[in-house]
Amino acid sequence: MDIAVLLLSMCLFFAVGMPIAFALALSALVGALWIDLPVAAVMQQLSSGVGKVSMLTVPFFVLAGAIMAEGGMARRLVDFAAVVVGFTRIRGGLSQVNILATTIMSGISGSSVADTSAIGSVMIPQMAAKGYPRVFATNVTISASVQAILVPPSHNAVIYSLATGGVVSITSLFLAGIVPGLLLGFAIMLLCLYFAYRDGHPKGEPVPVKQALKMLGDATWGIVTLVIVLGGILTGVFTPIEAGAVACVWAFFVTMFIYRDYKWSELPMLTYRTLQTVAMVLTLVATASCFGYVAAMMQMPMHMTEFFVAISSNKYVLLMWLNIMLLILGTALDLAPLLLICTPILLPVVKSFGIDPVHFGIVMLLNLGIGLLTPPVGTTLFVGCAIGKVSVDEVMRGIWPFYWVMFAVLMLVTYVPWFSMALPHAFGFR
Repeated sequence: MDIAVLLLSMCLFFAVGMPIAFALALSALVGALWIDLPVAAVMQQLSSGVGKVSMLTVPFFVLAGAIMAEGGMARRLVDFAAVVVGFTRIRGGLSQVNILATTIMSGISGSSVADTSAIGSVMIPQMAAKGYPRVFATNVTISASVQAILVPPSHNAVIYSLATGGVVSITSLFLAGIVPGLLLGFAIMLLCLYFAYRDGHPKGEPVPVKQALKMLGDATWGIVTLVIVLGGILTGVFTPIEAGAVACVWAFFVTMFIYRDYKWSELPMLTYRTLQTVAMVLTLVATASCFGYVAAMMQMPMHMTEFFVAISSNKYVLLMWLNIMLLILGTALDLAPLLLICTPILLPVVKSFGIDPVHFGIVMLLNLGIGLLTPPVGTTLFVGCAIGKVSVDEVMRGIWPFYWVMFAVLMLVTYVPWFSMALPHAFGFR
């Protein structure tokens, strides 16, 4: 009954349109009052939830990604991808350019929405001008952007780490997401290649050598960001927090002094938008900590474990049910709130079945990343439709092949832990 009161109050607040952060906080208060838990103990979780030093990773990487996305980096990455793909003269070259540019951008922005906005604004008009259907160009862009949920410096991987209470390190999650992220990008490339030959998409056009060298030189400055983030963390030179701080400085230097496409007068608004994003994330983390604390006091994780054990003691069956549940939840709520709500509840369940929390984290991120492309809440879907100037109905009619490819990758990542755990094991983080 206690758990029912907590969950029903949360659903009621969601139903009346209350902001997610406020709904979590108020439902936590209702649950605390129901079980006679001191309100002061719940309020204390607001500060302790965001008082971890690792939280600094979020603002640093959000700011670095925003500077790179708005400072001309997206266009130069597209040029770099065009040089690489144009050399092959592969059919459907622009769709391959789109995916490759998004893959690289994912390792800089850490955000699916930022990738869709930055790459989509460049690639969708180009693809439409070359005869690709706008709906297809939009679907390629939004599907490829799910890579940003997995590969470092994924903001949501940081949030999952925080939601585990530090049980899972940010570095291990960053490493675990690389192979699944690249696998997803490769699978979408194969799908686009199939469509290219089926529908007769134009071939990639080679770039003249002199122009190609200039494009590669311009893009190299941004690609160095990947070296800073991944190389610094893997070699132990930087912690994830330090890598984020250095990435900010490097992004600022490249944007304002090398590319010089961005005006100094625009920096205050960029900082303001970054602060809005960070404030939203921190508020969600704080209120979700309250909700998780009350759920723990009600022994919800233990009851969830008993429930799933009653269904089956087989971890593969458990993973199937968790996939179904997360895919459904991902259509109704945004990614970050679901990570903060579900992780403290489900983590004890998966650990009791012998599933590695790092592996489960990647499975969870990919599940909920697919949710970003599904109505009624899919943030990336709506951003992509706005940039592509197409309706949600049109996109949904054409996105099913991309869904099936993402589901296939999800099954591989779920049932073949090697994809997630190979790099953490190789670098000694598990």
